[in-house]
Amino acid sequence: MTDSIKEKSLLWIEDVYKIYGDKVVLDDIDLAVAAGEFVTVVGPSGCGKSTLLRLILGQEFPTRGTILLEGKPIGFADPSRGIVYQRYSLFRNRTVLGNVLEGPRLSLSFRERRKRKNELVEEAKHFLEKVNLASDLAKYPHELSGGMRQRVAIAQSLIMKPKILLMDEPFGALDPSTRQSMQLFLLELWEDLGMTIFFVTHDLHEAVFLGTRIIVLSHQYLDDRGEYRHVKRGAKVIADHPLSATAKSVDVKKTAEFGELIEDIRMEVDARHTKHVKDFNLKHPFSWRTLRDEELSSHDTTQHES
Repeated sequence: MTDSIKEKSLLWIEDVYKIYGDKVVLDDIDLAVAAGEFVTVVGPSGCGKSTLLRLILGQEFPTRGTILLEGKPIGFADPSRGIVYQRYSLFRNRTVLGNVLEGPRLSLSFRERRKRKNELVEEAKHFLEKVNLASDLAKYPHELSGGMRQRVAIAQSLIMKPKILLMDEPFGALDPSTRQSMQLFLLELWEDLGMTIFFVTHDLHEAVFLGTRIIVLSHQYLDDRGEYRHVKRGAKVIADHPLSATAKSVDVKKTAEFGELIEDIRMEVDARHTKHVKDFNLKHPFSWRTLRDEELSSHDTTQHES
């Protein structure tokens, strides 16, 4: 990766290895994430997706390599990186409003909290309005649905004003209907706030639907003859592709054409059985993706003209 890309990147990951004992989990990871991107990461179970997320968060550190946020080395977890997990991070004895205020309460001194009390309450209400929970401030977690609890967890992160929001399969425990509505909600929130999101999922459909860029981690690699091999070493980034510019539009992602596009990509790469990953080339001239991009672009133009 070049110096010019490094200077423009919000998140810079270079030559990162993670080893536990004699087991290599991540092997020579290089990534550059620009501000405003919605990056989705897929790969087979146990390939190191959550490990990579923990390294970015600062819960763990790489065995070797560099991770920079805005050009500065990442240290221990701090408010510059928000995190939303699959399991809800809510306090059962606090209201919705109280849960969102917990982050500032823990990060500020007593004097600062008293000085900014009214300001912080208004900020919490602002982000709860953004996640469509303005009328649920006084409710407790047990009174909320699964989707509502995850929206509270997102508001908990947003009030800390992170540079990047990390999400570790946040919708994995939700029923299909709630999961779909949360995906649309997250897309609309991302477009509204202009956030940078790094989203780990095992679901290829979800990764393509949400992302402006999709990354595949796998233990497979290209050998000298150009063939994919499975070896007993750490996962690598074996596919890193931008999705089309039209994919940024929430409206386009609701269309039947986009649903067909996802199925086309599913046929090009199965994230759970990466023997097909060698065909994952979204810009290949014979890829269905290239043809569908043209159709979506035409659809998007028509929508804006009408």
